[in-house]
Amino acid sequence: MHARFAPVRECFHDLLATGRESGASLAVWYDGRPVLDLIGGFRTSGGSGAPTGSTGGDPWRPDTLVNVYSVGKPVAALCLLMLVDRGRVDLDAPVERYWAEFRAPATVRQVLSHTAGLPAFPVPRPASAIADWALLTGDLAAADPEWTPGSVAGEHAWTYGHLVGELVRRVDGRSVARFLAEEIADRWRLDLGFGLPEADQRRCADLRYGDPGWPTRVLGDPESLAARAMDNPAGGRDLAVLNSPLWRGAEVPAVNLHATAPGLARLYGGLLAGGVLDGVRLFSQELVAEATRVQYDGPDLVLNRQARWTLGMQWEPDGSWGMGGLGGSSAWADPERGYTFAYATAHLAEHDRVEELAEALHAVL
Repeated sequence: MHARFAPVRECFHDLLATGRESGASLAVWYDGRPVLDLIGGFRTSGGSGAPTGSTGGDPWRPDTLVNVYSVGKPVAALCLLMLVDRGRVDLDAPVERYWAEFRAPATVRQVLSHTAGLPAFPVPRPASAIADWALLTGDLAAADPEWTPGSVAGEHAWTYGHLVGELVRRVDGRSVARFLAEEIADRWRLDLGFGLPEADQRRCADLRYGDPGWPTRVLGDPESLAARAMDNPAGGRDLAVLNSPLWRGAEVPAVNLHATAPGLARLYGGLLAGGVLDGVRLFSQELVAEATRVQYDGPDLVLNRQARWTLGMQWEPDGSWGMGGLGGSSAWADPERGYTFAYATAHLAEHDRVEELAEALHAVL
């Protein structure tokens, strides 16, 4: 670790020492190279669901994978964007061109920018449906949009990965998990994936609640659009589901990417360099520029605030682009300051940990 970044390391260790964090990894790239790679806390929590604290559990390891929720949305988007870059998908074509059964009059660009009008699965489904790709994509294909596509945004909380992933499957023939593994993760040496095989499931950290009220608090008003978007199929905030082979082995690309922080920081490093990493070009500079440009700036009906969406990421006023996930994980690139940042946590709580780490990083830059 570069001595310059010692305050960030100290902030990370303070989070662990005070119990605000119980298991996480942090990775930062600066000026095109890794400068921080930190791990701490525990991979397992003894099954109680409470934070591990300072005792018990297996220690976090460099190869520990953890579910990072919506941090995976840009990763799923990149699979479809690679097909756009190769000329196999037109951003402004109707989804129906590639997915014949799809009823909503939305374009590929609208799907990627969360304006397609399908933020929630239309049919209530139990947790077992998580593993039934055909059922859930069939539900989406038959659904009427909740608003005129393109008119307004609403984060497609669970549906995003199935919309994007089914487009990948229809055009390429491979599932989004296999496409990610073969076309992106293997070629850029990224430790992350959807639909984990058994060997990788054994490396996973168990998610746990930072406090018992977290799953209710993050849902908000149970009658809201946000609650409908987050809570169907059932089980997305239930530790018994989240830490199960069902969840880890399924493809729910909007919310169940399992990753290491270094894997995410490397990915954003390649994007920040214009689509090339270690001499391996996966994306054209033009595609990266279009993918990270603001496509929508206005109210988001699910987030219930103003949002700026690119093709798969949120764009912030300081010019950074990336995505945070429910529970506190986050990954982004900051072109102005020249860094990429990734935080992957098993301790489901708020984003104040990431905010403090980012403040410490900005102070040394």
